[in-house]
Amino acid sequence: MTLTSLLPSLRKSIPDPFVIDRWPEWTHLTTTDVVVSGVSLLRLVELCDTPCVHIAAAVVPGTHGHPSDTEQSSIIVARVVEIRLDGTLILDADISRVQAHASEARLIGRASTQHSVPFSLSEEQSAVLPADLRTGDLIAIPCRGAVCRRQLRSSTISTSFCVRSRG
Repeated sequence: MTLTSLLPSLRKSIPDPFVIDRWPEWTHLTTTDVVVSGVSLLRLVELCDTPCVHIAAAVVPGTHGHPSDTEQSSIIVARVVEIRLDGTLILDADISRVQAHASEARLIGRASTQHSVPFSLSEEQSAVLPADLRTGDLIAIPCRGAVCRRQLRSSTISTSFCVRSRG
C-alpha cells in the first residue's frame, strides 16, 4: 500500500511509485507524464499519435536502474477507445502479442485523484488505473524487449504507427 493509493489526492503533487526494473533506462515519472532517456511520452504522442513505442536499454534487475549493455525495453503509449461495463479496456493497440508489464501501466496526460481499480487489458493482463478513466485517455505500458509496431496492430482498429528508438 502506497501513500498515493491511500490518498489519491496526492497524485497532484507526487507520482505513483513504480518498479524501476520493469521500465527502460533513465525512466522517471511526473504527475502527468513518463520521461524516458529525456523523451517525454506526451510529446512523443503529439508527434506520432497513438499507438506509439519508445525503445531504450532495459534495466539490469536489482541494480536500481543501471542500463543493460545487451537487453532492450519498450514503452507503448495507447489511447483508451472504449471501457466496457465488465471493466475491460479496449485500446488502440493490441498488447496480447507483446510481453507487457500491465501491472505497471500508467495514466498519462492528466493527474487523477480517484482511487485506483482493476481493469482488464487482455485475457491474461490487468492493470490498476484510476476509477475515473475515460475514453481518450492515454496509457503508458512498459514491455520487455524491443516492441515492433506491427505487433500492436489489431484487425479491428485501423491506426497509424510511429516508433521512436534511442540509438
